[in-house]
Amino acid sequence: MLRITSTNCGSIQTLKLEGKLVEPWVAELLQTCSRLLEQGLQLRLDLAAVSFMDPAGTRALHDLIRLGVSIGPCSGFVAELLKQIKAS
Repeated sequence: MLRITSTNCGSIQTLKLEGKLVEPWVAELLQTCSRLLEQGLQLRLDLAAVSFMDPAGTRALHDLIRLGVSIGPCSGFVAELLKQIKAS
């Protein structure tokens, strides 16, 4: 399960993700991010409470980073996956 909580600080919208970023929840995350980006908001993801990501979740983060979404705090597990994304 993935919980998405949204907070706004000025023009920066932060989405806090909690749980597992896996294929069944990727579409929901991408849809939420797309809606916010279409509104012209800067988007930041707080991944500190993400405990696991499968390949679909990793691809989604890669795509979001390419769209300009910034990544905030994250767990050690997610940090290692992000290093792999940046290296590719």
